[in-house]
Amino acid sequence: MLLDFLIDYAWVVWVCLILIFLVIEVFTLDFTFLMLAVGSVAGLAVSFTPIDFWLQIVIAALVAVLLIFAVRPSLIRRLHRGDDPTLSNVDALLGQPATVTADFVGANGYVKLLNGETWTARLTPTSSSHPLEIGDRVVVVSIDGATAVVAPAERTAP
Repeated sequence: MLLDFLIDYAWVVWVCLILIFLVIEVFTLDFTFLMLAVGSVAGLAVSFTPIDFWLQIVIAALVAVLLIFAVRPSLIRRLHRGDDPTLSNVDALLGQPATVTADFVGANGYVKLLNGETWTARLTPTSSSHPLEIGDRVVVVSIDGATAVVAPAERTAP
């Protein structure tokens, strides 16, 4: 019964698969489901010939796999060709030098980053225990919420 339905209405199955893959592609934007949709189009085209349904599946799968390995990589490269390599947000702050603007009390204080922003700061637990004073140079190691975790900058010999 189900097999007879698939044989008689294989085109409906292929159209449904095409629509499902295209909807998923809209949300993922990875081109994988687009290739599966195009493979399903090949299955749809073959469904109008007297080929068995299992062979339609094989043809659709082969077309999809071929597209995933042959076409998708070049589409991905073209999509990312104009990307801006500049770091932003928290990524741009990591490794940035800063200057202590208020003496650290315990392990907490304030620093002014190279970009001009003033942040609350906390000394990394692995840093030396000597207190940081106004004017000392530090480097941002990580960001914890709205607090810059800093480590003393290595001093260069005079």
